[in-house]
Amino acid sequence: MLEPWYAVESFIERGGQVLYLIAIVLVMMWTLIIERYWYIRTEHRNLVQRVVDEWQARAERRNWYAKQIRTQLISDVSSGLNRGLGLLQTLVGICSLLGLLGTVTGMITVFDTMAITGSSNARLMAEGVSKATIPTMAGMVAAISGLYLTVRLQNYVRRETERVEDLLTQE
Repeated sequence: MLEPWYAVESFIERGGQVLYLIAIVLVMMWTLIIERYWYIRTEHRNLVQRVVDEWQARAERRNWYAKQIRTQLISDVSSGLNRGLGLLQTLVGICSLLGLLGTVTGMITVFDTMAITGSSNARLMAEGVSKATIPTMAGMVAAISGLYLTVRLQNYVRRETERVEDLLTQE
């Protein structure tokens, strides 16, 4: 039962402390992704139905005032969908930058080992090399997983906003 935990602990030990930061950002990123999909499945559908009902209840849909109300209704739907996407894009970027930070700290370990021992012993440098490559890999995997879903969410927001615009016809 504790074996997976020991594997994670060993992975973090080999990769360095930067992996803790990557894990924190990854949890935040996935929490936001799950929240966005939850919003789309629940609250967004209710909002669209309310907006369409409000628009259909209007008698006049062609004058300037009606066009402004239509614009506001579409904006309400769009802002609800876009909420959190900027933060999500930032977290994706932070994952890759933390991977780069892990690379730098790992290389510092390599150079520190070389300076202390006065030689380029491969066994002594292996720890620093793993501390350089593991965080890079972890940061890139985290960023790619978040990037894929962020792009999907952005495409959905664009399509859904256009769909709502089409639903609110001006006849």
